[in-house]
Amino acid sequence: MPVTAVTDLPVVELFSSIQGEGSLVGCRQVFLRLAGCNLDCAYCDTDFQPSKCARIETQPGSEQFLYWENPLESTRLLAHLSTWKHQQPHLHHSLSLTGGEPLLHAEALKAWLPQLSTLFPIQLETNGTLPQALQLVIDQVEWVVMDIKLESQTGEPTPWAQHGEFLRVAVKRSCCVKLVVGPGTSESELVQAAQLVRDNAPDSEVFLQPCTVAGQCSLNGRILLQWQALIAEQGVRVRVVPQTHCFLAVL
Repeated sequence: MPVTAVTDLPVVELFSSIQGEGSLVGCRQVFLRLAGCNLDCAYCDTDFQPSKCARIETQPGSEQFLYWENPLESTRLLAHLSTWKHQQPHLHHSLSLTGGEPLLHAEALKAWLPQLSTLFPIQLETNGTLPQALQLVIDQVEWVVMDIKLESQTGEPTPWAQHGEFLRVAVKRSCCVKLVVGPGTSESELVQAAQLVRDNAPDSEVFLQPCTVAGQCSLNGRILLQWQALIAEQGVRVRVVPQTHCFLAVL
């Protein structure tokens, strides 16, 4: 593997698909997945481990891939995305920067994002635990989709303080909050999460997202209706949106 420059990024994959979660659900996006995460959530189903090669889709939606040696230089990836943009200028709504946790690479992203954002507006998907890193890139993103990591689902204590500090930075852009819920989620957790959003980012919308287990929603509609009402009572806008991409075979 070559010597890593400060601006090189460990990319897991680049592909084109439909956003299945959060405020841009249903939009066609470019997904740029970066390696590494600072958390170990019990429900995580994403491969974000570093690898010697990044998987790069040849054409949007083709499901044919090239394999480029990691870490990647920005010029190579930007040239690839520029070709996509030239060939199909109206296809993609935006670029989803995801992981793992992309803000682990905030210093490199600070150099990458001004160029990437000339091709596509940027949506940042994040676990909401690195507020200082967010400060470095907040001016280069259009949307922040932040998880509140509930202990009942992750198996680790919820980092309430970091989440609150993160939200106070994220409100500079369009921000929404995902709450992954499932069997074992307590009403007290939901109330605390709703109050955290209300007190730190009152214009942000909360997305209740039930865990998907074996291709099925892990909770019935009745409990989700009750939880939606509970969150709404805290003065927060809330939607119930399961992971829609789990039901689309092309993704």
